[in-house]
Amino acid sequence: MTAEWALGAKGARLRVALLSAKGAPRGSVIVSPGRTESLEKYFETADELSARGFHVLIHDWRGQGLSQRLLADRLRGHADGFDDFAADFAVILDVYQDRLPRPWIMLGHSMGGCLNLLILARGEDRFAAAVLCAPMLRLNLSRANRVASGPLSRLFHSFGRGGDYVMGQAESPWSTFETNRLTHDPVRYARMSALVQQHPDLALGGPTWGWLDSAIRCMAWLRTSPAVAKIEIPVTILSAEADLIVDNAAQAEAAARLPHGKFVTVEGAFHEILQETDERRAVFWREFDAISSRLVDSKPSSRPGD
Repeated sequence: MTAEWALGAKGARLRVALLSAKGAPRGSVIVSPGRTESLEKYFETADELSARGFHVLIHDWRGQGLSQRLLADRLRGHADGFDDFAADFAVILDVYQDRLPRPWIMLGHSMGGCLNLLILARGEDRFAAAVLCAPMLRLNLSRANRVASGPLSRLFHSFGRGGDYVMGQAESPWSTFETNRLTHDPVRYARMSALVQQHPDLALGGPTWGWLDSAIRCMAWLRTSPAVAKIEIPVTILSAEADLIVDNAAQAEAAARLPHGKFVTVEGAFHEILQETDERRAVFWREFDAISSRLVDSKPSSRPGD
């Protein structure tokens, strides 16, 4: 896998990695990580996709990984609206499309899944299917916090404090394995933790009020916009049954609104399905293989850019 640099919207410097398929390519998978994540976190998944015959493109969203950070304090997980993220994604596709055999499959986790759905709803039509893992369509908050979070985030943002951490958010997202809310797999958790410890520039702390305001607005739009019901490609949403980060009911509602939506619960899984135990990851691979086989077996893979 080789990492490269691309210029995104407004000249933001973005890091992108491309891994070629093992053998004759059957298509391409574009992987969109969740909040805080860098592309290195998906090396295992990328290798498995490559073994299945897919070119794999992974990108660091602006503001995380080694892509351009948005504040002088690089630990602050900031955003000023999600439009720039969507614009970056379109630029990356434009730059790399000639190197990515068709059909294309979207693969997004959490924030990445939210942004993928936003991008599809806005009319991106180069993808043949999408698989979204625990997409962030509503945060898993108490009713009181859910009611308060929108007005508070707008208030802090309007007062010029959008770059401040949300109250109660630690600078480091890492805890002990025993108290983590991401995975039941100790080996994968240790690998994720060691990656950030060995490469501190990859670390990202808690979200800012600006990020929270941006996320709430985007999620609310996706839950209500008629554009979601006009997405014509098959979209499989995998929901982590024991998710403590995002709300599963919102995912089920989205799948029901999609013309070709499918909702699958991964029993017992925490938020990061692709970092979970082998038996829980196997649910993802069953669904990915099903949707990709239908695409690839229905017509020959085209050359890049076709």
